[in-house]
Amino acid sequence: MATINVNAKVQDQFYRYKMPKLQAKVEGKGNGIKTVIVNMVDIAKAIYRPPGYPTKFFGCELGAQTQIDKKNDRFIVNGSHSAEKLQEILQSFVEKFVLCNECDNPETTFIVQPKKEKITSVCTACGHQGLVDMRHRLSTFILKNPPLDDSATPQKLKKAQQKQTQQENGDASPDESGFDGWSDDLPKSKQVKDDDWAEDTSEAAVAKRMQELGDGIKGLTHNDDLEKSVEDRFNIFFNFVKNKINAGLDASAEEKGIIGEAERLDIKDRAPLALAELLLTDNIVAQVPKYRILFLRFLANNQKSQKSFMGAFELIVSSYEKVLLPKVAHILKAFYDNDYVEEEIILEWDNKVSKKYVRKDLALKIHEKAKPFTNWLRDADEESDADSEDDVEVVYTHRDATLVHKEDEEKKAKEDAMKNGHSSPAEAPAPAEEEDDDLDIDDI
Repeated sequence: MATINVNAKVQDQFYRYKMPKLQAKVEGKGNGIKTVIVNMVDIAKAIYRPPGYPTKFFGCELGAQTQIDKKNDRFIVNGSHSAEKLQEILQSFVEKFVLCNECDNPETTFIVQPKKEKITSVCTACGHQGLVDMRHRLSTFILKNPPLDDSATPQKLKKAQQKQTQQENGDASPDESGFDGWSDDLPKSKQVKDDDWAEDTSEAAVAKRMQELGDGIKGLTHNDDLEKSVEDRFNIFFNFVKNKINAGLDASAEEKGIIGEAERLDIKDRAPLALAELLLTDNIVAQVPKYRILFLRFLANNQKSQKSFMGAFELIVSSYEKVLLPKVAHILKAFYDNDYVEEEIILEWDNKVSKKYVRKDLALKIHEKAKPFTNWLRDADEESDADSEDDVEVVYTHRDATLVHKEDEEKKAKEDAMKNGHSSPAEAPAPAEEEDDDLDIDDI
């Protein structure tokens, strides 16, 4: 899962305070549309706040109703909202209700005093204590729903205030136990101050550590690229795969590295565009099965990615127009047979000619050449539906139809015999044989 710095102002990839990048999922339609924050619980743990607080903050900022289901870990904001927009609002929440006003560290806890209508933020990193802005609507929600963690209580706050006052007046050492940062068990030459344990985050130190890291570790720690635009991240991924190919490496063998880079840059939906441009040529029909496993890592069960891939397909045909335009139907058949693209996506693509990837006149030609295959798909669907209807047999009884018919004839014969004064059907005269008027279908 991609992570970002809790404090967005800090650009150091070694910054210790990280939180997962927000993931949002839009559900429903019309008036019932809503956005589910998929990983709100994980985000809340990273910033040490109940998940209901940032969820309610979204509602306040967007003017939307929210639903907080703690039992099922469902945190919902009514309406359709993008993950990028919600990420911006989350950062605003962090600045207002998480970061310390003095040191900008997120090591803060709330002391909620509903009777006094006061919320105090206490920083365990620097000891700063400040009041939360009570004018914000979220403050009212916090007063009614204080955090369950009682690590910071009014009594502890009072002691912390007394301790801070004593330190300022010089009446007490930094630590009540008398520990000043030195160990009495070691000679002065080997003693280490507590401050020396802190990590050097200067630019020079960060650059030095990055040089000492291997490529794999760099991929895990270096997340500044997530702050860049989608196009910039796409170009980074494109160049990454291109360098692999230029180095003579087999893309299929480098599958894990390619997938890892796409996940790190959060562009899995757009990655097939780059892979198609770099791996597929005028010999695309033969290349489709060769790179099947790699492409399926991005395309399987991902309709958004498949739609991007159909755009890449148009670009490839455009690059090798003379060779590939007559083979469009065969190429689509190869995609279909190798599970690159679902039938639904192909038919949806066929219904709309777009000039997003290639010029309009070429797009029309591509769609025209695709008709034999797309029509075959539609006809196959219709035949399948018709067969399903023909196979349906309506059964009203569990008994054999011939037996039912025979019983009906016997019943009728009995009734006729009774009407003619015979005691049983056996006493009734046999009916005259009629000519067989049934038509034998074999004689036609």
